[in-house]
Amino acid sequence: MKAAKYVIRLTCVLGFFLSLTCAAYPMNDTEKAKIEYLISSVSELKGAKFIRNGSEYDTAAAAKHLRRKLKSAGDKISTAEEFIEYCATRSSISGEPYTIKLQSGFIQSGAYFREKLKSYTGKADRQKSS
Repeated sequence: MKAAKYVIRLTCVLGFFLSLTCAAYPMNDTEKAKIEYLISSVSELKGAKFIRNGSEYDTAAAAKHLRRKLKSAGDKISTAEEFIEYCATRSSISGEPYTIKLQSGFIQSGAYFREKLKSYTGKADRQKSS
């Protein structure tokens, strides 16, 4: 019991100091659009399940959870890459990676979101050059 309290206190103290060292920059509209694209891409997956801490959730619940984590992070997230790393890859409670169960198999959510971000960035680049 004492060890658990110690771990909790230590985690809180480290989290506090980490928050002081993180530079917070406001998110620009381009990054907001990228993040919304990423979250929407999950909510639009047909027949998929989002696995978080060993439990399966439908894609609407997954999108809601990701939006809640983003809101909770506040100004600590200023880019889509930071969103992927700090909100969409693993549980902030257990540290377990998030997984997406697709009809074709399983994919770690970090890999899924990085691929989606690449495709979004590629589309934006093609639209600029048109």
